[in-house]
Amino acid sequence: MTEARRAGPDDAAELTRLRVVMWAAMDGIAPEIGPWHAATVDRFRETLADPDGTWAAFVIDNPDQRPGLVSCAVGTIERRLPNPNNLTGDFGHIFNVATDPSYRRRGYSRACLIALLTWYSERGVPRVELNASKDGEPLYQQLGFARTGIPAMRCWVPPRPGAAPSTSVTV
Repeated sequence: MTEARRAGPDDAAELTRLRVVMWAAMDGIAPEIGPWHAATVDRFRETLADPDGTWAAFVIDNPDQRPGLVSCAVGTIERRLPNPNNLTGDFGHIFNVATDPSYRRRGYSRACLIALLTWYSERGVPRVELNASKDGEPLYQQLGFARTGIPAMRCWVPPRPGAAPSTSVTV
């Protein structure tokens, strides 16, 4: 079985490229490269520089001896209030699970996800969520994920005048 490695700040540009791959796989449309791209590279560099932090990414290097990554899974630990089912209030959120199209069906996303779930387990995070594409759903179910009955809602909050530009980027 393929083993994923923990990503570091030097992987930021490739993780951002794989984010585009993920979006293209979800809705068939790759986003235009713009201000979000540099902001994402910066965020990856910042968050992955701290190996004890609340972000982790696990990746598969290109097996054909070329530079770059072919697969990734990225997640965070979020702190919320404790509840009867989670005394720490900590929960994980996985995003940016992606594999380059020509490297799919080789177990790379599975390896990245298993490494990320192990990372959560080692940190005592009892609950992990993700948003599933139709293509990814069978893998997620095999790894123990299930649909929830909790409806989600979302609100975009406009930035206040004079706020930093990064808060006004809407994707």
